[in-house]
Amino acid sequence: MAGAKLTVRDITLFGMLAALTFGAKWVMAGLPNIEPVSLMVMVFGAVFGWKALFPVAVYVAAEILFYGLGTWNINYLYVWPILAVAACLLRGMKHPLAWALLSGVFGLLFGALCAPVDVFIGGVGYAVSKWVSGIPFDLAHCAGNFVIALLLFVPIRNLTEKLYGNMPH
Repeated sequence: MAGAKLTVRDITLFGMLAALTFGAKWVMAGLPNIEPVSLMVMVFGAVFGWKALFPVAVYVAAEILFYGLGTWNINYLYVWPILAVAACLLRGMKHPLAWALLSGVFGLLFGALCAPVDVFIGGVGYAVSKWVSGIPFDLAHCAGNFVIALLLFVPIRNLTEKLYGNMPH
């Protein structure tokens, strides 16, 4: 990651943002597949570029430390970075609807993105049946992501850019 030199302020900020993301997810845990993580990962990608992979890694580490090691952690090791990279590549997008669509599509595809791990666990039949049985949750994930991003992506991005730009170097 050329140009991704971390400063002390980056390390501090990314740890705090990962903790904020983890806490926000924990607060919303009672809602099935309605979560703020997708929103925050997209904000990280849009604001921090390739450095977004660092707060994502800290967030995943917090998940593992708090909930223990499980197969879902393997998914998180590549699924969240996929969204961060997509947001980084699309960081020039300004319209809230475009970000909401990206977030909604990501939520819809979440189960399919997790299926490769299931192939190794139980074979192709297991992976397909688990993915298909999870489609109602993927639909909820899609709808939740779309609405949350539509309402909050632009204001949170603007605030993050302003705060990051005003932080002492």
